[in-house]
Amino acid sequence: MVFESFSEANSALLWSTFVIAVVMGAVVNKTNFCTMGAVSDAVNMGDWGRMRAWFFAIAVALLGVSVLEASSLADPDNAFPPYRMGQLIWAENLLGGLVFGIGMTLASGCGNKTLIRIGGGNIKSLMVFLIIGVIAYFMVNPLPGSDQTLMSLLFLDWIRPLAIDMGGPQDLGSVLAGESAGSARLWIGVALAAVLMFFVFKSAEFRGSFDNVLGGLVVGAAVLAAWYVSSNIMLQYEDWGDKVTVSTREFLDPVASSWDMAEDARANWDAAKPDMTSMSPQSFTFINPMGQSVGYTAKGFDRADLSFGVIAVFGIIIGSFLWAIISKGFRIEWFSSTRDFFNHFIGAIMMGFGGVLAMGCTIGQGITGVSTLAIGSIITLVSIILGSALTMKVQYYKLVYEEEASFAKALVAGLCDMKLLPNGLRQLDKV
Repeated sequence: MVFESFSEANSALLWSTFVIAVVMGAVVNKTNFCTMGAVSDAVNMGDWGRMRAWFFAIAVALLGVSVLEASSLADPDNAFPPYRMGQLIWAENLLGGLVFGIGMTLASGCGNKTLIRIGGGNIKSLMVFLIIGVIAYFMVNPLPGSDQTLMSLLFLDWIRPLAIDMGGPQDLGSVLAGESAGSARLWIGVALAAVLMFFVFKSAEFRGSFDNVLGGLVVGAAVLAAWYVSSNIMLQYEDWGDKVTVSTREFLDPVASSWDMAEDARANWDAAKPDMTSMSPQSFTFINPMGQSVGYTAKGFDRADLSFGVIAVFGIIIGSFLWAIISKGFRIEWFSSTRDFFNHFIGAIMMGFGGVLAMGCTIGQGITGVSTLAIGSIITLVSIILGSALTMKVQYYKLVYEEEASFAKALVAGLCDMKLLPNGLRQLDKV
C-alpha cells in the first residue's frame, strides 16, 4: 500500500484499524470471547471451550505472523511496543502479569472485555476504563507539575536492574538460532501453532461450538490483519528528482535514514507533527491505548494524538455496541453492591499498573506479543493465567468455607490445587 503523502498514509492506517476493530468488537460480543471467562470456565467447571478459543486465536496469529514475516510482509522487529527488544524485563513481565491477572478477575474482565462491556451498556466497565486509562497515561507520561511518571516513581529503580541483556532480539528464533533467526522463527512459529491447533481441535465439543471457533478465528485474524496493515503502509514521492519509497516509520525518522527529504515532504512531515510510534508496525493491545485515549480526550481531541491505539479502543466499543443493538442485548448495568464496586475499583487499579508494567494485556501480550515469539510475552501470558486462576481459587475457598478460610489458608489451598505447593501443606479440604 503505497501513498504519496503522509496524511493519506496515516488516514489509511487509522481507517483500516477502525474497520478491523469494529469487526473484532462485534464478533467478540457475539461469541462471548473472554480470557477471564476462559480461565474461570477451566478452573471452576473444568470446561476448556473458551480457553481453546483463546489458544486458537494465538495459533492463528502466530502462524500468520510467522508466514508474513518470512515473506517480508510483517515487521515485528520494529514493533511498538518493542516485544523483541534486547532487554528481557522478565521481572516486570512476571509481576505485571500476575497483578493484571488478579485485577482482571476482580474487575470481571480484561482490557478487551472491558471495552466490549462498555459497548453493551455496562457502566461498571466505563469506570474501570477511566481508572485504567488515567493510571496507564501517567505510567508513561509525567505527573502534573513533575518530570516523573508513576513508572519511574514506583518501579524503575528497583525492578529494571533485574532485566537481562539478551545481546540481541529476545524472540525464540534469535535465542535458539542466532544468525539463522529468520528461518528459525518460521519453523518455530509453524510448529507451535500446529501444537496449539492439535490441542484445540482434538476436542469434539470445541469443533461443534460455532461461537468458540468463530471467536478464536476472528480475534487471531484481526491481530494478524493489523500486523499486515501497519507493516505495509508505504510512502512514495519525488526526492530531488528521484522517486523514493519508504516505510512511514522511516519517513518519521529521517535522521536514522540514508536519504534526504525533499522540501515538500519535509513540509508535510513538519505540518503533521506525528508521533513515530503511531506509525510503527503493531497490532492490538488495550491498556496503554486506554491511557492514550484519556490523553487524546484531555488534550481536546487533537488530531496529532489520534493513534492506532486510540482508534482500536473506540472501534472495539463501537463494534460491540452495534452487535448489542442488532441482537437486542444492549442493557445498562450498574454495581450490584458496595463490595462489587470496590472489587471493580481495585481490579481496575491493578490492571492499569500491571498492564503497563507487563507491557501488555491478555490480547496485547497473550496474542499479539506471543505472535512475535518474544520470551517476555510468553512469561506475561503464563503470569496472567496464573494470577487469574489463583484469585479464583482463593475466592472459591473463601466462599465455601466462609469465616473458617483465612486468606492465607485459601491461598495455600489454591496453590496446592494447582500443584505449586505440596498437598500436605493444605489446611482446607479440596473443594
